[in-house]
Amino acid sequence: MLTVENLTLHYGASQILHGLSLSARPGAVTAVMGTNGVGKTSLLRAIAGRHPYSGGRIVLDGNVLDHPSAVQCARAGIAYVPQGREIFPLLTVMENLQTGFSCLPRNACRIPDRIFDLFPVLEQMKNRRGGDLSGGQQQQLAIARALITQPRVLLLDEPTEGIQPNIIKQIGKVIEMLRKEGDIAIVLVEQYFDFAFGLADDFCILNRGKVVLAKPAGAVSKQEILAGVSL
Repeated sequence: MLTVENLTLHYGASQILHGLSLSARPGAVTAVMGTNGVGKTSLLRAIAGRHPYSGGRIVLDGNVLDHPSAVQCARAGIAYVPQGREIFPLLTVMENLQTGFSCLPRNACRIPDRIFDLFPVLEQMKNRRGGDLSGGQQQQLAIARALITQPRVLLLDEPTEGIQPNIIKQIGKVIEMLRKEGDIAIVLVEQYFDFAFGLADDFCILNRGKVVLAKPAGAVSKQEILAGVSL
């Protein structure tokens, strides 16, 4: 579904990604791991059109995305749940969800019942302002908003950061359900090792903006992944 080929990215004169390549399959979770500052978030921002990349290419379902904007990426089927969630604090839960309609044709602008099946707390709090939700509830809202856009690729940046354990379990179950449905390629950036290790079908370990390990889960040991992450 998603192929990233020889991607390079700069912030000013500083090069962050160095010829990075990655692939993500439908019905699978690709875990992108590494220590802080190795380029994980920069990679997701590039894929989502949030920061321009310098070289390489991004291919979505066989179609090359030529330095797309965030809007073009979203309309092409790439949904991004950023670190920090970025929900609209003064809008209600329902209004936050409805912002996902901007990627859809008019006849598809509705909130499926499935969203509230996945995240029951959002239905209970649909008239509450986003800024009044707990961190865990905001994270569920951010993921639900991304799913409203009917993505083919779902990018998740640190979805467990600052979240209480019971909601981490709920988010893990949602990711498992999405994977089982087989329609979406999921790219997960995550520092919580056990969470990522338990969900991942494929691993991509980064160090200094380069891929140092890329293997399916069945072909790599936990110790090998830990060693790669700690480089």
